[in-house]
Amino acid sequence: MPTLNSPQPVLLGRPLTLTDIEDVARRRRPVAVCDEARTRTAASRQAIDDILADGDDAPAVYGVNTGFGALAEKRIALHDIATLQRNLVRSHACGVGPDLGDAEVRAMILLRAQVIALGYSGVRPLVLDALVGLLESNVCPRIPAQGSVGASGDLAPLAHLALALIGEGEARHGGTLLPAAEALARAGLAPVDLVAKEGLALINGTQYMTAIGALALRDAAALCALADVAGAMSLEALMGSRRPFDDRLMQVRPHPGQISVARNLRVLLAESEIMAAHADCSRVQDAYSLRCMPQVHGASRDALGWATEVLHREANSVTDNPTVFLREGAADLLSGGNFHGQPVALALDLAAIAAAELANISERRVEQLVNPSLSCGLPSFLAPQSGLNSGFMIAQVASAALVSENKVLCHPASVDSIPTSANREDHVSMGSISARKLSQVIDNVRSSIAIELLCAAQGLDLRRPLRPTAGVAAAHAAIRKVVPELTTDRPLYKDIALVSDLIRGGELLQAVEAVTGSLQ
Repeated sequence: MPTLNSPQPVLLGRPLTLTDIEDVARRRRPVAVCDEARTRTAASRQAIDDILADGDDAPAVYGVNTGFGALAEKRIALHDIATLQRNLVRSHACGVGPDLGDAEVRAMILLRAQVIALGYSGVRPLVLDALVGLLESNVCPRIPAQGSVGASGDLAPLAHLALALIGEGEARHGGTLLPAAEALARAGLAPVDLVAKEGLALINGTQYMTAIGALALRDAAALCALADVAGAMSLEALMGSRRPFDDRLMQVRPHPGQISVARNLRVLLAESEIMAAHADCSRVQDAYSLRCMPQVHGASRDALGWATEVLHREANSVTDNPTVFLREGAADLLSGGNFHGQPVALALDLAAIAAAELANISERRVEQLVNPSLSCGLPSFLAPQSGLNSGFMIAQVASAALVSENKVLCHPASVDSIPTSANREDHVSMGSISARKLSQVIDNVRSSIAIELLCAAQGLDLRRPLRPTAGVAAAHAAIRKVVPELTTDRPLYKDIALVSDLIRGGELLQAVEAVTGSLQ
């Protein structure tokens, strides 16, 4: 996992951005607790202690001295409250399926710590410090990916996080999966002995879906720019026109994403020798997959931008229950529904649809490139000696398969609900499923765009001696550093993986922007 060089720490209790989340999750940016957060946290904890000062005569407060969910009316004696919190964590650790990766787990820890640092949870500062300790020591609780319906928050995944915090369950440290107590000991950390409300405060919330969604949206933002680069390369290879990207056309239909994409394409396609060579050809209009890139890519950008706004708000929201509101000389503990994942679920479902469209139109450009009836003179399937060689025939099939899979994954999880907890939780968001689907869609889109980049690079090779624009040439050169021109058939799965890595690591976009300046 790469680390940032001497970065400023992310301050818990201050607003987080999705970039902050990604830096902590993927690049181990350090984390600290701001002074005011520590003060707020201690004050909210004091409110819980004040309630419990009356012992068994204290008023019933959900999650403090009562059972949970459908057992909320069951009163718990003071001497059993610590046991109640441990039992809550243990009983809710019911996750199944594959384990989350370390980046997703680290994002969850950060977001859960942020909720506590906002000062409405009634949790001791030492719990906040324990979460920060996991991040700083890179101890990653083992968290199975399935088991949340996203209503009382992501209960099962967060319970696995809390389980490791108390020294139970399992955790990874130094790349090794260990019993959690051993992982904590190796990192010099101590298990936390939970007191009243702390178990509940650790598992009520949307931090699983928000963590996965935030990282997926960061990846989607990078793919938006790469979709423009791939489209520009394909347009050059197909001897298309840049006229449909004229800013006058954009201003009379001024969707922000459309304007940004058209601007990127104009920058990428400036001063093209290939376009100059066919300026007087008889073709009047290009196919929609070329001509309508601003409209299609732009609509995806706008939808992803809205989803990003939702996730930013959620990352800085209090999703605990009950929530501690301090007032002069007293406190109000309000039970509500801020743990419900519907806002996030809807946003992530839309994000999946928006991201999938980038692959849908990309695959159509691949078809334009490999189909000799459409490609303006390029050989069948971009294969020298086609017939003897099949070229990129099955690369297009692979892209079509990914696009079709995305159509299934884009069915919105948020339209579903199933009652849980003896019908107390009778409407649930399924936001965890929305998040997991989005992550898979993003992986598929990345592979589809990688296939287009490979095909477009091959098409440009076949247009020599005509040269593309500087921006397109920079993308072509970056690809050719890791993947040679196809002169005879070879297995292409490695090529696709190498270009996918160029996208994921940011090197391809950096190479282009070194020539064009920053793309929008």
